[in-house]
Amino acid sequence: MPPLSLYIHTPWCVRKCPYCDFNSHERGELPEREYLDALLLDLEQDLAMTGERPVETVFIGGGTPSLMSADFYQLLFAGIRARLPLADNAEITLEANPGTTEAARFEGFRAAGINRLSIGVQSFNDDHLKALGRIHDAQAAITAAQQARAAGFDNLNLDIMHALPGQTQVQALEDLEQAISLKPSHLSWYELTIEPNTVFYRAPPTQPDSDSMADTEQAGFDLLAQAGFQRYEISAFAQPGKACRHNLNYWQFGDYLGIGAGAHSKLSTLDEQGHLVLTRHQKTRKPEDYLAAPAHARRQAQTIDGSDRRFEALLNGLRLMDGISLQTLERTTGENPAQWLPLLSKLQQHGLLMIDDERLRCTPNGILHLNSVLETANETL
Repeated sequence: MPPLSLYIHTPWCVRKCPYCDFNSHERGELPEREYLDALLLDLEQDLAMTGERPVETVFIGGGTPSLMSADFYQLLFAGIRARLPLADNAEITLEANPGTTEAARFEGFRAAGINRLSIGVQSFNDDHLKALGRIHDAQAAITAAQQARAAGFDNLNLDIMHALPGQTQVQALEDLEQAISLKPSHLSWYELTIEPNTVFYRAPPTQPDSDSMADTEQAGFDLLAQAGFQRYEISAFAQPGKACRHNLNYWQFGDYLGIGAGAHSKLSTLDEQGHLVLTRHQKTRKPEDYLAAPAHARRQAQTIDGSDRRFEALLNGLRLMDGISLQTLERTTGENPAQWLPLLSKLQQHGLLMIDDERLRCTPNGILHLNSVLETANETL
């Protein structure tokens, strides 16, 4: 059976950003007690699907999870530990936004057992932060990172965007330099993309052209490498030993149980013949509906079979610089990859894909054209 992770969704934020397509909703006073009870009841309904596997990683996303109090997380993790095993070395990540935290709250999060923080900075330029609809300024972001360090978070990620409206390459690299100076162990550096059902989709901002974006990306990759950050995924960079284990489990097609409004799960079970069965679930999306009936939050399961299973394994695994092992592909698809890997020979011939006895990975050129690689793989498989 694959490793098991737990995802916890908190759906509220102070103000929804114009680029955000996540399940997040503006709200003032938060129903902490009601949501705590709902999460634990939700968890209980799904325990039969996880077996006895310990949870290796936990990720609390949103919305803005740092709006919830430290007491909320103390009680939540006490409830989780009473219901399923957490590995002794479990990585437990909380997403936090500058402007919704202070030093005492960081210390409380650490005391609750959270050992990794991911701070949504996006930029250190006040004009760009305003254009993105963020509620914090550059100084608040710097202070938040410093306070997180002071509270004992030595495993710290900073989220930074580039290709922002009106942003020059110099400004994009200044953001990266400022982030690096705060000494995070991990950086997520990614392009602003315009998603459907967002304010920016209805009224698109003017972004740098594609050639400028590509030049900025390469200059940023060089800067990050000089600072000791290894690029291990399309937009993820880590100091040695500090790659995000939770996201690695996603990309390596591991299992994850999702609780909370709109949370997704992908879980493996064995049928009577001992074959691996993969199913997806999604929880009720609207927070009010979720709170009203958490015991019935899970929507009908969707089974992942055949070519869908192959493609989804590639969709995730090829995002990694090291690709995905053939052993993992065999476990997740239930097939010997040798049966279908020859179908991808066209991608090899064009210098986009490398296949050896142990792994399948994109070439550097393949990473640059990953969407095209995946489109071809989807059509082929």
